[in-house]
Amino acid sequence: MLENYLPILLFIIIGIGFGVLPLLAGFVLGPRHPDSEKRSAYECGFEPFEDAHMKFDVRYYLVAILFIIFDLEIAFLFPWAIVLDEIGVFGLLAMFLFLGILVVGFVYEWKKGALEWE
Repeated sequence: MLENYLPILLFIIIGIGFGVLPLLAGFVLGPRHPDSEKRSAYECGFEPFEDAHMKFDVRYYLVAILFIIFDLEIAFLFPWAIVLDEIGVFGLLAMFLFLGILVVGFVYEWKKGALEWE
């Protein structure tokens, strides 16, 4: 039975090899001539205004997470709406539970001030 999975294992190994080997070859064989010009941040030909490695406010990440959550919510709502007649009341209640959990998370973020922007 395990011999049936050998082609899949070989395919995975070859795929990982095709992804990792060029990266390693570039890292090992690539030229290294760093200078201050190459390490500076590019801002439309102007000198950089600030350090390129500045910290971002955590609210950027919270808004991004909220966007991903509600984007996934919509991705689940379309197939659910298409098969609603087939899944019946159980599917309806399951989706209400799913949406309720998302609403609780949204209200929590709202109360914590994640959506407040200064």
